[in-house]
Amino acid sequence: MTISLPIAGNIFCIVGGASLVGSATAAHFLEQGAAEVRVFDNFVFGGEAALSHIKDHPRLRVVRGDVMRLPDLLAAQRGAHGVLQLAALMTLNMDRDSWTGMDVNIRGVQNSLEAARHNQVGKFVFASSNAVYGYGPGIRGELVEGTPFHSAGAPPAAILYGATKIIGEQLCRAAFQKHGQDYVVLRYSTVYGERQHYRAANALYIIETYDAVRAGRAPQIVGDGSETKHFVYVGDLARANAAAFEAAATDVAVNTSGPAPITTLELVRLVTEIAGGGPAPEFIGETPGKVRLTSGGAFDIVHDRAGAALGWRPQVEMREGLTRLIRWLEEDRARNAP
Repeated sequence: MTISLPIAGNIFCIVGGASLVGSATAAHFLEQGAAEVRVFDNFVFGGEAALSHIKDHPRLRVVRGDVMRLPDLLAAQRGAHGVLQLAALMTLNMDRDSWTGMDVNIRGVQNSLEAARHNQVGKFVFASSNAVYGYGPGIRGELVEGTPFHSAGAPPAAILYGATKIIGEQLCRAAFQKHGQDYVVLRYSTVYGERQHYRAANALYIIETYDAVRAGRAPQIVGDGSETKHFVYVGDLARANAAAFEAAATDVAVNTSGPAPITTLELVRLVTEIAGGGPAPEFIGETPGKVRLTSGGAFDIVHDRAGAALGWRPQVEMREGLTRLIRWLEEDRARNAP
C-alpha cells in the first residue's frame, strides 16, 4: 500500500470540516479534483456560514455527526481514502468547559482513528498545534519539532489544550505502530484568514483590533506588545493538508507556520494600517478571568522539516494575508448591512 495519496480522484473525510481550516481545505481539495469531500461536523459552533462558498458544489457532501459517537464516524469515513482530523476545542472553549474539551480532543481522536482502521483508510492527517511546545515566558528561540513542552506561567486552559494535542499525536503513533495506520501530524501555528471566527485566543488580536478600528476606538494591547506570535494563513494550511496526503511520508510530525513571527504591537499596528488607520493602541494590564496566551520575547516556529518531508512552505506573507482577511470582513459587513 502506498503512503502517497493524491488529492485528485480520491475521497476525503474532513472531521471538524465546518471550520476556518476545514472549509478552506474542502474548497482546495475540490479545486484539486478530489472525487468527493465529506465535511463531518456537529455544527455546535455554527459553521454553515464557513461553508457557504462551496455548499452547492456537486462533489461536496455535508455529514452531521459527533466525534464522540463512533458509529457516526464509521459511517462518515466508509469508503474514504484519507481522513483529516480537525475537530477540537481550542483554548478559550477549553477554559469554559475543560471536560468536554478533553473528551473531544482525546476520545474524539481515538474514535476517528478507530473508524479509520475499521474502514481501512489509506492515510490519516492529524491537525496538531504549536501548543505542544507550551506557553509562557520561557518560550524563546527557535521552536523545532524536538523542542520540549513548557508550562511555567501559562494559563491552565492553554496547558490543557497543548497536552491534549500531545496525546492526540501519540494516539496516531500508537495506531501506526500497532495497526500500520499511515499518518502525518501537522503542528499548526495560529490560523487566520477569510471566514475568521472569534474562538482562537491569539487570532482575537486581529479581529478585535479590526473591530476597534472600525468603531473608532483604540485597540488594546496587554503589556508592552513585545510578545511574539507566529501566524499562518489559512490558504497555506489548506496546501499543507494536501501535501501531507500527497507526500510519501508517514509517522512524522512537522511544524506548519507562516513565513515569519510578529510581535503583538507590530500586528496591531499592521491591522490598523490595512483597515484604514485609527487611534494608536492602548496599553493595558491583565484582565481578570480572561485567558491570554502569553509567550516569551523572540521565538520562531521553524517549518524547515515540513519542506523536507512534505515539500511545503508558506507562501503568504502577513501583510498580504491580513489584506485578504480585512477585504473579506469589509465585504461580509456590506453583505449583512441592514
